[in-house]
Amino acid sequence: MTVKAESEIQEALRLLKSKKWVDLTHTFGPNSPHFFMFDDAEFKTLFTHDDGFFAQNFSFSGQYGTHIDAPIHFVRDTRYLEELQLKELVLPLVVIDKSAAAAANNDFTLSVQDILDFEAVHGEIEEGTFVALRTDWSKRWPDHEAFNNKDADGNNHIPGWGPEALKLLFEHRKIKAIGHETFDTDSAIDFRKNGKLIGEYYVLEQDTYQIELMTNLHLLPAKGAIIFNIVPKPEKASGFPVRSFAILP
Repeated sequence: MTVKAESEIQEALRLLKSKKWVDLTHTFGPNSPHFFMFDDAEFKTLFTHDDGFFAQNFSFSGQYGTHIDAPIHFVRDTRYLEELQLKELVLPLVVIDKSAAAAANNDFTLSVQDILDFEAVHGEIEEGTFVALRTDWSKRWPDHEAFNNKDADGNNHIPGWGPEALKLLFEHRKIKAIGHETFDTDSAIDFRKNGKLIGEYYVLEQDTYQIELMTNLHLLPAKGAIIFNIVPKPEKASGFPVRSFAILP
């Protein structure tokens, strides 16, 4: 590496550190909200400082807290988490704000028209971007009842992505990945109607990933930020808790 190259890298780092950084990750624990089919996380102390050092054991599903889903999570014979490349995990970030719509209608499902309306204001969504859907659902964390939002019949009312909107983004805008503040890609009403998570399967079928249970999207601009999705490399994993953050322009 030349001195000039080192200088360029150091200058880039100084520039990045001069910007505002926003954590997009919930702190999670045994009492945090999670997908209903998973057990509560378990945190166990193995050794204390009286033993000479502090160490713990953690037990939780791969899809716990703010987490990344690899393609293999839903689609057979596709990539595991460890096979995602580093440059895939750092992307330009677009945030579609539908928080007001989701507050007015908890069954809100993002449509093609919602994307076109966004683009009429902010310009066409660029190829290779990470698109996050802001619903402000993360502000309900860590209240289980508010997050699950069940009616008297036990049905959830939670916003999400519509399948046709996802197809527009991946097939026509050529985006790279998505993220959202809820447990699932699909709205709860679509899940009940379809009997399966059509949107989630579609996203992972594109041989890419998604980030679920994001937070602090209300602190981000519609365009211009960069997202980093930092995650360990467990062997043959379908997903894992992630440390996602954004650097603002």
